[in-house]
Amino acid sequence: MQENDQENFKRELGLLDGTMLVVGSMIGSGIFIVSADIARQVGSAGWLTLIWLVSGLITIIAAVSYGELSAMFPKAGGQYVYLKEAYNKLIAFLYGWSFFAVIQTGTIAAVGVAFSKFAAYIFPPLSDENILFELGAFKLNAAQIVSIFTIVLLTYINSRGVKNGKILQTVLTIIKILSLLGLIVFGLTLAAKASVWDANWTDAWTPRSYNPENGSWLPISGKALITGISAAMVGSLFSSDAWNGVTFIAGEIKNPKRNVGFSLFLGTFIVTIIYVLTNLMYLAVIPLDEIATAKSDRVAVVASQYIFGDIGTLIIALMIMISTFACNNGLIMAGARVYYTMANDGLFFKKAAVLNGASVPEWALWAQCIWASALCLTGKYGDLLDFVIIIVLIFYILTIYGIFILRKKMPNAERPYKAFGYPFLPLLYIIVASAISVSLLITKFSTCGWGILIMLIGIPVYYLTKPKEV
Repeated sequence: MQENDQENFKRELGLLDGTMLVVGSMIGSGIFIVSADIARQVGSAGWLTLIWLVSGLITIIAAVSYGELSAMFPKAGGQYVYLKEAYNKLIAFLYGWSFFAVIQTGTIAAVGVAFSKFAAYIFPPLSDENILFELGAFKLNAAQIVSIFTIVLLTYINSRGVKNGKILQTVLTIIKILSLLGLIVFGLTLAAKASVWDANWTDAWTPRSYNPENGSWLPISGKALITGISAAMVGSLFSSDAWNGVTFIAGEIKNPKRNVGFSLFLGTFIVTIIYVLTNLMYLAVIPLDEIATAKSDRVAVVASQYIFGDIGTLIIALMIMISTFACNNGLIMAGARVYYTMANDGLFFKKAAVLNGASVPEWALWAQCIWASALCLTGKYGDLLDFVIIIVLIFYILTIYGIFILRKKMPNAERPYKAFGYPFLPLLYIIVASAISVSLLITKFSTCGWGILIMLIGIPVYYLTKPKEV
């Protein structure tokens, strides 16, 4: 049944669309704000740049490793399918369960909230301080309404067919790339100061931690440095996440055996270059102390004010609104295909396996929309992101280890593309990502522990709901 159903998807996405989906889903609001937290954790220009570079490189390694899997299984569902083929239905279900419970929906909610935060810059009544309704401890604010409205609107656009979502994604992502490159170029040509750059790069490799209570810096080493790097990498890894969305939508990509893997590499490479250049621009324009203490962590706003003056805030607000809108379009489009594939395996609501007249899984799109909107109302998206990163890393590690398993399990299967640098680069990713995961569990157990718990709750759910074997 599933093979036939796969054929009902329309293959309307080319290499450009796939690459723009990767880039558009990766670049949300992180690059505009995360550098402040990284600067506070590690306190030097060298470490700040290195953390962005390492996050980018391990993301590229993961993406090119996924190329082998995407060429072997060029079907809707992507990572869920790879886990099912390498391991079993339980592991694949735990991924899909976590994906629906927090990974995709929590990220959609967080990106929606980022959109409304910056919309309030342009029109203040949309702020989260504008409380519209109160009932006991529950408060409904204008920003939550804006977030939910954008999620509903994008879900509706994507329910009308993949073509609408694709055009919106490609156009907005090109605008996003050009505006970020514009910010980098203007920053380096109009506002860069040799004195700021030199001061930031003096003692560039001396890690320090920022104490917000008295505004002082403390040198760190040993365990404190490992803790700082782990905490700093949550933000940069998050900003580099969601690249795997193109694998979920493989059923709608032309020549998927070539184009999925190629768009994974191109997309992650483009984003890594943009992220590192943006941070070098910050370091050329803003003193490190100001990066660390930027109001509400909005480093890009501070940079833009140095570059463009008072209108800079408005320019960045518009850029982030376009960026987060395109990011959520990509997340919403791709996510529903995972629930569709799970439903075909009898592991999700049956209706999610139905394609509408426009050949898209409309019911799955709206189910995702309702849960992501509910998460917007919790007001706990910051915690959600900590929950998410640990689960995301665990499943990336399992998926990339799946390449080793499948080489043994299916030695003669057709592999139009083989993982670059196998076995060394995939193994390097597994080691680095495992080290980050262990470090996160030790240093952020109160939130990452919840992430693990959410994932493990999926085990009883699986056995209670799985269809009886005939």
